[in-house]
Amino acid sequence: MTLGFLLLFNCLHAQQSEKKAIENILDAWHKAAATADFNAYFDLMAEESVFVGTDAAEHWNKQDFMTFSKPYFDKGKAWDFKAVERHVFIDKTGEIAWFDELLDTWMQLCRGSGVLVREGGKWKIAHYVLSMTVPNENVEGAIALKKEKDSVLIKSLLSGRTH
Repeated sequence: MTLGFLLLFNCLHAQQSEKKAIENILDAWHKAAATADFNAYFDLMAEESVFVGTDAAEHWNKQDFMTFSKPYFDKGKAWDFKAVERHVFIDKTGEIAWFDELLDTWMQLCRGSGVLVREGGKWKIAHYVLSMTVPNENVEGAIALKKEKDSVLIKSLLSGRTH
C-alpha cells in the first residue's frame, strides 16, 4: 500500500511540475510580446504552429504570423496580455498539453486557448486561439456590430469551397 501511494504521489507531483513548466512558458510568451522580444516570442512556438486571432480573417501559420507581427515588435511594443486565470491539462503520454486562459488585455477580457507539444524535448506552443469575450447579455449587440462584415466573409468563404 505504501509503495502504491508513493508511486501515485510521484506521478501527481511530476504532472504538477509539468503544468507549472507550461504555465511558465505561457507567461514567458506573453512577456516576450509585452517587451517586444521577437525572437523569444517565436522561439516558444512550434515550427508548425498556428495562431488564430480575434478577427475572422486571422488564421496564420508561424511564418505568416511572424511577418504580420514583425512591425509591431520592431516598434518596441507588440501587445501586453496578462493571464488572470488559467487551466492546463496534459495527456496521458505527457507529450501533448492544452489550456485555456482568461487574459487582461487592451481589449479588456479575452480568452486564449491552445495546444502545446513537445518538440526537441521542450514544450512549444503549437496552436493558439485568441478570442474576445462577450457577456451573454451583450451578445445581441455584438452580433449587430459584426453582422455586415461577417455576412460578406461568410459568402466569400462559402464561394471558395470546392465540395
